[in-house]
Amino acid sequence: MKKTRIIFTFIMTILGQSLFAQNTNMPQAQLLAAYYNIKNALVAGNSSTAAENAKIFLKTANSIDYKVISEGNINILVKDAGAISETKDIKKQREIFANLSKNMAEVAKVTKLSDAPIYKQYCPMKKAYWLSNEKAIKNPYYGNSMLTCGNVEETIK
Repeated sequence: MKKTRIIFTFIMTILGQSLFAQNTNMPQAQLLAAYYNIKNALVAGNSSTAAENAKIFLKTANSIDYKVISEGNINILVKDAGAISETKDIKKQREIFANLSKNMAEVAKVTKLSDAPIYKQYCPMKKAYWLSNEKAIKNPYYGNSMLTCGNVEETIK
């Protein structure tokens, strides 16, 4: 009986640690997903959806513990996303998105945001980067007019 209880306690401890590890990664993964949703809205040329997704990004960023992503980095990301959320002008959103992308790339290099690779992509026409969860180029800066303009510059793991 005592041996069974020890084994049971050991298994529950391992499961608990595993679940805790997954939960601590959740806010970063949600932040990255919100970023991708902003990017996808800009690819589609939908400024309203981009603004709504920027609001979700803000809410997620503000829920992240500063031990996970530094306060300075959170503040920079919040500033960029806040500006996107406050306008429905797709040109302005795309301009601001370039800065958000630069800052997200810096955060992605120092903080594990995902177990999946993150592709840092580059638009030579805009001279700006963005992050993607797929290698295929879908340019958020020009949408349908230059959808496949760009290339993968780096893979962040």
